This record gives sequence, structure tokens and C-alpha cells, in this order.
Amino acid sequence: QVQLVESGGGLAQAGGSLRLSCAASGLTFSSTSMGWFRQAPGKEREFVAAVSWTGRSTYYSDSVKGRFTISRDNAKNTVYLQMNSLKPEDTAVYYCAASRSYPSTRLSDFHSWGQGTQVTVSS
Repeated sequence: QVQLVESGGGLAQAGGSLRLSCAASGLTFSSTSMGWFRQAPGKEREFVAAVSWTGRSTYYSDSVKGRFTISRDNAKNTVYLQMNSLKPEDTAVYYCAASRSYPSTRLSDFHSWGQGTQVTVSS
């Protein structure tokens, strides 16, 4: 059974940084593309970033490009999301997910999801 556990969320000030982690188990992590999504109150879940199974290729939404960095450590079965220059509009629950394909921004292409971690950015 696939299990994805996010951590690292919390409260940050605008302009600050946070690093999210997602520990994976129950899947062949080194051959699975991974992604991060977020969902703000009253809004649909949206794509944030994705990384190929090797880690050599990444893809970002326009809203976070240049501020967020996705990476992975296949030896630790962990994917990360480094978030810099945070803005209040980045406030959301962030989810990591395992993908059937890369690159993809569609929720339907991601077959397993974590429980999410809250990120709150104050102005």
C-alpha cells in the first residue's frame, strides 16, 4: 500500500522560506515521478511542481516558477519542495502525489496522495 507523508508546513512571513518533505513507502520510488499540489480554502486543488523519476527534469506552475524548487532523494524515498519568497497567496494545504506519467499537471495522472500539510503565509 502506497503511503505518502508530508511534513515541514507551518507559518511563515511574506518573503520567507519553508521546506516541505514527503516520505514515500509502498512503491518503487526511484521509478516514480512525483509532484506537489496545493489547495486553498474555497478553491480547487492546483498543480505546483513535478519531478521526473531520475530528478533530472522538473516542471512548475507559472505562479511558483523561480520561487519554488522541487527535488528528490531516491536513497531516502523523499521528495522536497523548497519554497522561497513566499507570498500570502501561497497559503494552502500542500499535498505530494505519485504520478503515472511525466510531465503532467492533471490530478487524474496522480494515483496516490498524502494527507497534506498546511502552509500559512502572513503579510
